[in-house]
Amino acid sequence: MKRRVYIGWDPREDIAYQVCKHSIHRLSKDIEVLPLKLDELKSKGLVTRPDDLKAATQFTFTRFLVPYLNGYEGWAVFIDCDFLARQDVNKLFDLADDRYAVQVVKHDYTVQDGIVKMDGQVQHAYPRKNWSSCMLFNCAHPKNKQYLYPEFMNKQEMKYLHRFEWLDDSEIGSLPIEWNYLVGHYNEADYGKPSFIHYTLGMPFMPGYEDCEYSNAWYEERADFIKSW
Repeated sequence: MKRRVYIGWDPREDIAYQVCKHSIHRLSKDIEVLPLKLDELKSKGLVTRPDDLKAATQFTFTRFLVPYLNGYEGWAVFIDCDFLARQDVNKLFDLADDRYAVQVVKHDYTVQDGIVKMDGQVQHAYPRKNWSSCMLFNCAHPKNKQYLYPEFMNKQEMKYLHRFEWLDDSEIGSLPIEWNYLVGHYNEADYGKPSFIHYTLGMPFMPGYEDCEYSNAWYEERADFIKSW
């Protein structure tokens, strides 16, 4: 089985998905990239829950279907579409540790609830904020097979999933910050260069974020993507 990266897809941010996918394929060999499209997953009966009015994107819930979609086999990565790869993603897969059901960057910070961020979306504060924006899933782990199936997940509150409440804390492994480097929260002097840039507050194509940190990296990747058409 090829190593797979599932990227959250939202029709409002298709260019973000396309540039993210391009950055992964440009740097990584033998990586399959798949979009998580809500309408397609609904048509297959995998998403039956009502739309969440608080959800900032269409993939707020669908990310947790990754172990199921991967056939509960091997390892798979989920990332939000507002990411940009700066390293070979195979290096992330190489960090996989069978002791864990999932591995994430365990960000330790708080945000002010109600702040409006990218695309006019309201930012909500909650425990383990942004942990679920990049997840290295051990798809075959017993807890993922036991709980992360559509019928069960569609009945759960969103906080149950984003706080990883189906797992014991000991089953959640850590990843280096470089693999979910939050623009506006981290800096290279303290944390080194990012392997995955995460434009969590707003992307360079959005008004007000055109000159955000690492915006040039995104513009260059977009230009390379357009040339590849």
